[in-house]
Parts: sequence; C-alpha cells; structure tokens
Amino acid sequence: MEGELLSLTRSADELSVVCRSDRVPEGVVSERGWRVLQVAGPLGFEMTGILSSLTSPLAEQGISVFAVSTYKTDYLMVKSRQIVAATVILGRKFEIL
Repeated sequence: MEGELLSLTRSADELSVVCRSDRVPEGVVSERGWRVLQVAGPLGFEMTGILSSLTSPLAEQGISVFAVSTYKTDYLMVKSRQIVAATVILGRKFEIL
C-alpha cells in the first residue's frame, strides 16, 4: 500500500474510505470508476481559491469532482469516463504532468 492514496473520513453517522478499487472487500457498498488527479504541492493553508480554480471550469462542463485534501497535497477524483475531458479542460490553465 505504500505510495497509494488512502483516505478515511469519519463523521457522526458515516465512514468514508477512498482507496483503490481492488482493495475494496466483496460485499462492501462502493462506487467504482474514479481516476485521481494529484495537485502539485505543497499547498499552504493560507493559500485560497486553489480548489475553486480547479473545480469551477470542470463544473461548467458538467464534470463532477470529489476532492480530498491532505496536509501537503490536494487530490481531485473524476469519473473514468470523464478523465480525458477533465485533463483537456484543466490543461488549458494548468500544466498536466
């Protein structure tokens, strides 16, 4: 699992786990078919508008995004069927590596 994105988020009434699809046990409710875009960081907490600048052009084109942030990095998850369109749209304003 080293180097893989793994995120656990717990609230009063739910637990969300973000991981590779092949790591999800049988019988667990899950939504598959997401691709991850990593935002180059580190991004300081004082920086504002980062996610908005990335997600707004995608939303304008009807592309849904699920975002996860860590201390140093932001991750955008886009449905697999929309990953090409998302990278083209983001590539107009940002460098895609």
